[in-house]
Amino acid sequence: MALSALRRSLRPALCAALLPLCLWCAAACAQVTPALLAPGEYALDPAQSRFGFEIRTRFGQRIEGFFPRYEGTVHVLPDGRHQVHLRLFTAYVEIPGKPRYTGWMRGEDFFDAPRYPTVSFDSQPFSPQVLGKGGPIPGILSIRGISHAETLTVMPAACTRAGYDCDVISRGTVLRGRYGMDKWDLALSDRVTFVLRARLTEASTR
Repeated sequence: MALSALRRSLRPALCAALLPLCLWCAAACAQVTPALLAPGEYALDPAQSRFGFEIRTRFGQRIEGFFPRYEGTVHVLPDGRHQVHLRLFTAYVEIPGKPRYTGWMRGEDFFDAPRYPTVSFDSQPFSPQVLGKGGPIPGILSIRGISHAETLTVMPAACTRAGYDCDVISRGTVLRGRYGMDKWDLALSDRVTFVLRARLTEASTR
């Protein structure tokens, strides 16, 4: 009887101690649960999405550029998995405030826009949980007519409806020399990091 009384007396204290942990777990689960989308294609919101890249000089200076013109869709498959398709138009790539750098990036030593008008990324099907919890999205990246398997890494979402109420942020680092952009090695690093911040339109395009 004494043991039973002790158990009864400990229950309120134990519940009070565990309540904050339970609330934290519930909040964490809510943050990583993505909104469920019906099968179809969803376009990226051009007003709220941004596709950029970073490259460093051999002296540590970071050069940032972006692609103001692009096309992007998220294809939701019948089984619920997602596929991403991106097209970035190289003729419009820009290094803000640096017209000479912009010309170099569009020229034959880098993206060579007249010959290769797009950079593309087509992902493999992936779980929608990646958009909430974060994780890798493997796919095929094509630059200057050369294609390689690369991986975008999605950051954990800051909201429950990632892609609508907050950005889906992903990063992927590639070696530009693998894509024929092997000039200026003495001045620029071989590593180029793509930084993608994406939002979706509310309705499926089909």
